[in-house]
Parts: sequence; structure tokens; C-alpha cells
Amino acid sequence: MTARGENGAGLELKHLRYLVAIVDTGSFTDAALELGVSQAAVSRTLLSLEKTLGVRLLHRTSRTVEPTTAGVQALARARLLLAGADELVAEAASGHSRLHIGHAWSAFGRHTTEFQRRWHHDHPDIELRLVRHNSSTGGLAEGLCDLAVIRSAIDLKPWSHALVGQEHRYLALASDDPWARRRSIHLAEVATRTLALDRRTGTTTLNLWPHSERPATEHVHDIDDWLAAITSGRCVGVTPQATAAQYRPDGITYRPLRDAEPVPVHLIWRRQDPHPATHAAVTLAINLYRVDHPTHPRG
Repeated sequence: MTARGENGAGLELKHLRYLVAIVDTGSFTDAALELGVSQAAVSRTLLSLEKTLGVRLLHRTSRTVEPTTAGVQALARARLLLAGADELVAEAASGHSRLHIGHAWSAFGRHTTEFQRRWHHDHPDIELRLVRHNSSTGGLAEGLCDLAVIRSAIDLKPWSHALVGQEHRYLALASDDPWARRRSIHLAEVATRTLALDRRTGTTTLNLWPHSERPATEHVHDIDDWLAAITSGRCVGVTPQATAAQYRPDGITYRPLRDAEPVPVHLIWRRQDPHPATHAAVTLAINLYRVDHPTHPRG
């Protein structure tokens, strides 16, 4: 890894390692021993670094080595860069020993715990990590995961994808709302209420209702905003069963929605260089959702 200084010289990770070693050991001699090089090589590398950066980094006497003001700043940045480089090397060396699955609101809903347990049992050599990221692709487009659970209506063409299951829609409302005493709610009734709506990552759109019978809306930014708006009593929310399974704070009640189409649940992943465990993850998710047969809730 090389960056160019103002004078055109190359800045390398080796320069930063030598700087850190000098400061941490307290002398050029001890740094040379730690790095397994000559003291002259340590001196030359530090001079090269100072020339590249255009500043003096260390105060040197016959007995002590202390960083200058510029040296303190460079040292802090050097430690961060070296830690990042070491982490990159470790991840590359481990190959595909971790599988990151992203999601915007909820992972596999009521199947999440069973997914984690079965994965640990069947694939003990591949660590599973669930990553929540508030984006339409659950962090996949941002490079934060290997696969993502998607329920919102996005363009699937850029991604490889698989439909793993479907989930009923539920109405979320304040627990002291009169409707909380009912067994189920008709979708058409929701048009008389104010609906909390997340246009970026939510699964609900106004297209669920005829154009002339749509509810009023209050736009929210994420699951936390959505829950707060509903707990306050000023809004209700329409959401897949997964949300009802994973988010049950005090003050919120979920009731099945009648006459509402189920929500499709997809796993998506990058077409190029997919994680080797992708097929196993998709298969496990499909098998877990296979026990569900979404029909319109009756009440």
C-alpha cells in the first residue's frame, strides 16, 4: 500500500510500522530488534517518512525519543491505518469463515432464532452475523453484508435473488387503542387512521388502498421512529409478521390484517463473487418458511 507525498515519494505501511515501533520501544535500537532489521534501516525509514510528510516526527537525543506535535498526530493516524490493514489481512486469510446477512427492519422474523441455531449446528466453521442497516438493500449495496433479507419493493434486477417465503401483514397500534381489543382488522378500516410510513425501507405503500380511500400518513425514518409514532397513539402501522415477532415493546399491540396480500421475503446477493455459503443460507431459509402457508387471517 503506497500513497504519494508532496515530493512524490511513496508512503508505505512499512514507514508507519517503523514509526510506531520506535515510539513504543523507546529507542531506535530496540525498534530494530523488534522489527528484525538493522538500526541503520530504522533510521533510514524514519528519515524517508519525514521527507515524505514534510515534517519532523521525533525529537531524538542520546537517551530519549519523543514525538513532536506533528509526530503525535501522525502516530495516532498510523495506529488506525495499521489496525485496519491488519484486519484486512486477517479477513482475507480467514477466507469465507463468516457470513454476514443484512436486513433493514427484521431478519427472518419468528424464524430468526431457529435459523441461527441450525446454522451453528450445520456450519460450525462459518460464523453467522446478522447486520441491521437502514437501507433499501439491507446493507448489501453498501458492502456491509454477503446476503440481505428484503421485504420492501425494490428493483431486484441488479441482484441475484431467491424468494424464500411470505408473511402475513399485521396492524401495529397503541395497546390502549380500542382496536387492540379486536381479534383482527380489515385493511379498508385503516384508511380512517393516520399511517406511519417509512418510504425508504418499509414494506407498506399507499397502493394497498384504492386511490380515493387512502389513509393520511406520517413519514418516519426507521423502525425506531415507526415504533415511537405508534406508541404515542397518533399513528398506526402496517407491517409484516416478522416485525411483530421481533419488536414487541411495551405499549404496542399487533393484530392480523384481513384482506391484505402477504409480503414476499427475498434473499438477495451480488451476482459477482457470491459467498460460498449462499446456497446453504437460501436453502435453510426456504425450509424454515415452508412451514408457513400465508392465507388471509380470519377473525
